[in-house]
Amino acid sequence: MKSKYVILASALLISVATFAQKDQIKNAEKALKGGDAQGAVAILKDAENLVVNAKDVEQAQYYFVQGNAYLALADKKVEESKNLSLAAESYKKLIDVEKASGKLKYSTQAATSISDIKGKLINSAIADSQASKHADGAKKLYDAYLLDKKDTINLYYAASTAVNAQDFDLALPMYEELKKLNYSGKGTSYLAVNKISGNEDNFNSAKDRDLAVKLGTHEKPKTEAIPSKRGEIYKNLALILVQKGRSEDAKKAIADARKANPDDSSLILSEANLYLESKDYDTYKKLVGEALEKDPKNADLVFNLGVISANAKNNADAEKYYLKAIEINPNYANAYLNLAALKLEAEKPIIDEMNKLGTSAKDMKRYDVLKGQRENVFKGVIPYLKKANELDPKNEDVSKTLLGVYKALEMTAEAKALKATM
Repeated sequence: MKSKYVILASALLISVATFAQKDQIKNAEKALKGGDAQGAVAILKDAENLVVNAKDVEQAQYYFVQGNAYLALADKKVEESKNLSLAAESYKKLIDVEKASGKLKYSTQAATSISDIKGKLINSAIADSQASKHADGAKKLYDAYLLDKKDTINLYYAASTAVNAQDFDLALPMYEELKKLNYSGKGTSYLAVNKISGNEDNFNSAKDRDLAVKLGTHEKPKTEAIPSKRGEIYKNLALILVQKGRSEDAKKAIADARKANPDDSSLILSEANLYLESKDYDTYKKLVGEALEKDPKNADLVFNLGVISANAKNNADAEKYYLKAIEINPNYANAYLNLAALKLEAEKPIIDEMNKLGTSAKDMKRYDVLKGQRENVFKGVIPYLKKANELDPKNEDVSKTLLGVYKALEMTAEAKALKATM
């Protein structure tokens, strides 16, 4: 007999708890409708331990009200990022409960709210980045990715934004996840100019873009290929690992990437940059040579070989590579600048010898010869400095160097004209 009374007492306790929970959900809804979102969250917090044993319908209602309360707080800019994430978490629990029970009452609204939260997180992340709050922006973009893992571009942007914040501890797991997903980001952009705003809009498909053009809202349609981002991803992953003293892990990450994507030439460059960072110039040149076989018109690669040769004091090779980079891309400003700097190195030994000369007739004669050689050096760099200045007029190093050359050669008119532009 006693056991029956115990069972009856337990049933009464569960019944009382259920009624209490229903009242709390109603009270939370009332508080929310009255504009007290914080009060609604507090009321629901008290019922948190009871919701596990509640009926599916009541659980769904609980999570729905909770999600709405957190979203209302976020809309009021109260711990916006945190409350957006908490709202999304509540809505996802709601969807799971209704999916398991087969009774769908709030799921459609919850899914719409999750989509809305994703948009709010992305927009807030953009605002953070514009305000140089990159770490906050990276976290919000990652939360947006967690809401919709099919939209992997948000994970890529989260990792890139974390790098901008110099928060490598935040960026590393994101890049490792991108590596695990073998994300490339390669695709196609369908673009057209909006006639009202004048901005170039991106469309999901050529069909959508062409329809907008046909309707007259857009013009100047074009299609652009989006290159693979794997090289950048693995380069950043490797550089972060190197910074953390994990050079071997970095090399393995690049090697694994190249095995998985043998036709992705950007990964060769990432591996080359890794060896450049570790000052293994021989391996770097070997890898760049391999990359040039696949992409012989890559001016950046040829230019970098020039830099490596210059650092190794192999000026003949450096000049050859800089000239080759200019041949590939006649508007390569840095190639002109570096070529001028390379040729100006010939001035130092001339000056050193001039400073050692005395005042004898022989020394004065030698001085005149050296002066002529120095002037020839200056005359030889003018075309390169002028072109670099033309291509990059805001570069003060270029304009100041060119001005110094004009003055040394007593080219007064040219110096005056250049100074007027500085």
